[in-house]
Amino acid sequence: MRRAGKISYNPFFFFPFLLWVIAGGIILVAFTRRDIFHVVNTNYNGVLDNLMYYITWLGEGAVIITVLALVMLIPAYRSWWYFFTALLCNLIPFFLQQILKSYFNFPRPHLLFYDKLWMHYLPDWPYLLERSFPSGHSEGAFSFFCFLSLLLPPRYNKLGILFFLLALTVCYSRLYLAAHFFEDVYAGSIIGAVTTTLIFSFMTRYKKQ
Repeated sequence: MRRAGKISYNPFFFFPFLLWVIAGGIILVAFTRRDIFHVVNTNYNGVLDNLMYYITWLGEGAVIITVLALVMLIPAYRSWWYFFTALLCNLIPFFLQQILKSYFNFPRPHLLFYDKLWMHYLPDWPYLLERSFPSGHSEGAFSFFCFLSLLLPPRYNKLGILFFLLALTVCYSRLYLAAHFFEDVYAGSIIGAVTTTLIFSFMTRYKKQ
């Protein structure tokens, strides 16, 4: 564990995340939501169909809660500080994106492209129509993996790049599975990572108290 009151931001997670924010902003300006969705959703094969279906679970509450609970098996993280920090870092971004979902209530790809024969969709994938913005799975994945990257002891910091790539793959899966548009996953990722970092910083600063 890091010393109380000190926080070290994992560069192997946050540098790629910064590049993602910049590149994602450029993509949003340069291309239409339809074009981005079409490129991702229509480039498919049988292997990706199965892989993306399971990858997207990494942004679901059941998986996140299970992993966070298992972390407590490590003696260094068997504390009330870890419990409350994990809870706040993952619940507050969740409620924030839920509020935004209800406020904007934007349509999902299925509602806009229901008559397009090119849209790739399999019957066992979730069929969703509304509350598209922002993406809850993307927020959940970035909150979860950002939190794990902040917990890492310095000698394991390089795992941060793996955590970032897993979170980004969840974002990709949401377009592939025809559940979201690019702006949904982009906003969700920022909400997840930024909110989690702010909460973790606060909890670390006042860890002693």
